[in-house]
Amino acid sequence: MEETSLTNNGTPLGQGIEIPQDTDGERTEFDDQNGVPQERKEFVAPAVGMEFESYDDAYNYYICYAKEVGFCVRVKNSWFKRSSREKYGAVLCCSSQGFKRIKDVNRIRKETRTGCPAMIRMRLVDSKRWRILEVTLEHNHLLGAKIHKSVKKMGIGTKRKLQTSSDAEVRTIKLYRALVIDGGGNENSNSNVREIRDFSDHYPNQLNLKKCDIQAIYNYLCRMQLTNPNFFYLMDFSDEGQVKNMFWADARSRAAGGYFGDVIFFDNTYLTNRYEIPLVAFVGINHHGQSMLLGCGLVSGETTESYVWLLKAWSTCMSGLFPQTIITDRCKFLQRAIAETFPNSHHRFCLSHIMRKVPEKLGGLRNYDTIKKALTKAVYEALKPFDFEAAWGFMIQRFGVGDHEWLQSLYEDRTRWAPVYLKDIFFAGMASVRPCETLNAFFDRYVHKQTPLKEFLDKYELALQKKYKEEAVSDMESRNSTLTLKTRCSFEMQLSKVYTREIFKKFQLEVEEMYSCFSTTQLHIDGPVVIFLVKERVLGEGNRREIRDYEVLYNRAAAEVRCICSCFNFNGYLCRHALCVLNFNGVEEIPSKYILSRWKKDYKRWYVPDQESSEVDGTDRVQWFNQLYRSALQVVEEGAISLDHYKVALEAFEESLNRVHDVEEKPEE
Repeated sequence: MEETSLTNNGTPLGQGIEIPQDTDGERTEFDDQNGVPQERKEFVAPAVGMEFESYDDAYNYYICYAKEVGFCVRVKNSWFKRSSREKYGAVLCCSSQGFKRIKDVNRIRKETRTGCPAMIRMRLVDSKRWRILEVTLEHNHLLGAKIHKSVKKMGIGTKRKLQTSSDAEVRTIKLYRALVIDGGGNENSNSNVREIRDFSDHYPNQLNLKKCDIQAIYNYLCRMQLTNPNFFYLMDFSDEGQVKNMFWADARSRAAGGYFGDVIFFDNTYLTNRYEIPLVAFVGINHHGQSMLLGCGLVSGETTESYVWLLKAWSTCMSGLFPQTIITDRCKFLQRAIAETFPNSHHRFCLSHIMRKVPEKLGGLRNYDTIKKALTKAVYEALKPFDFEAAWGFMIQRFGVGDHEWLQSLYEDRTRWAPVYLKDIFFAGMASVRPCETLNAFFDRYVHKQTPLKEFLDKYELALQKKYKEEAVSDMESRNSTLTLKTRCSFEMQLSKVYTREIFKKFQLEVEEMYSCFSTTQLHIDGPVVIFLVKERVLGEGNRREIRDYEVLYNRAAAEVRCICSCFNFNGYLCRHALCVLNFNGVEEIPSKYILSRWKKDYKRWYVPDQESSEVDGTDRVQWFNQLYRSALQVVEEGAISLDHYKVALEAFEESLNRVHDVEEKPEE
């Protein structure tokens, strides 16, 4: 990380600059605007959420803080990875923490430990930075004057950093100031750092836009209106005329919403992770299983009001559409907004986001690896609610983590994220119910924390063009390539003719894995309903073979088959267990209800989105325009696949235009 310059531009407004002086160990503060000495201020205390580029940077910062307050530091605990011996966690504490060991009681050395609780717990997080996860500032003993030593075995690199203490202090202070801006800082601080963020306490109802941002937005909107006829945008203004929130979607995103708006991922991770741009993205899954952008927004803050406005703007853009399922991060404001805006939608939390936070939330616990393994087993392997409850209770009791706040909140919300409670909800492959599955941000490769808005708007169009090209290539491959069959199963042949290439490959894997299911037997008969037990050999922990039982309900009269693994609702195609039961009962073709149109090669060709009725209002010209545009857009998308497609589409448009010109108005009767 670049060091923050000790100038007016490099320091948060209103903060004094601390410059260490060697004379008598004292430090004088100067106002960063005019250099006039100020009254002494305390060194900013550590706070949860602060991040550092390395362990040594975090350690040096705490040493500086300890010197200022007047206590010594020692390393209480450290955690290392078994394979690489890389450090990934640590607890730094006051040297007075703990008590003398029993065997040392009779030694002459004076007792200095008082059981002091002061400490910080930190961990290496996904961003490869060290983040402070827990802080205790209170001491239970008198604090001394300036202390210039700490209790720690220093490596060569650390010694080199600390050889010139004043340089180290300046560097650490600089580093901390940069990190306050990056990570949000201390929520209790009176500094103006948070004013730099869009989530300001002083300006909660407006976007924090720079002059260059406003110009970039204006240029982008003008360009889109000229080149993208069905481009849509809305702005939300405060009473003072300031922009509070903004939403936009281009023509293809609007069309995609009509096709694939049944399940959406509302991605607000750019907000929760404190990116430079307060971006929110609506993301869906197309018929190839690829992510599709369904709209974007900028919001003034993480508030229920902002989220309600944004969700309503998206629904307006999509002609009143509301999703069947909406997946989000865990956020109480967003939860309230969705309940108000889409009361009939299934709102669920993103499981992959939750599991991604496990190292951060639980990393400092004893037996972390074992706890993580127990949690993973409970989440991904439980087939019934009873199994989940039992596994969760065992984990809580065995490791004594019943009072862990994060685990408690997870358990309270379990019906919104644990797969075992979500089996009746359709996710179109976005449920991430396996450890290897994850929902990634749509702009993951295009946006980093410091990306300015102007640069993002340029990259936005590049990202969309790349996605559109990927879809066009996949369309061509699905229509023109011959799929290789790997079995003699009639189900494989049946769906190879209708599904897109990528979705068929996923289904084909289920067909292949039918051969790992070695037993299908009847468990219970209730009229036309029969419950079967399917046994499957799977690879368990340590690549050991395990046998798992799956119950499958089958109703021949209703052509219904449902497996307890709920693969169909999670992914949109039948699982190996259901296929085994169909095969056992002599069924040669998958019932039509289990062949979803949204996965078909020609889905866009025959489906006209948002066509609610064939009735046409004879006076509503807006309705005429919208319907004509949607129908024409299908021809445009098909015509962009290749040069031959383009020529045919252009001829069709010219012919249609001539026929329209030939229409003569009927004389009034």
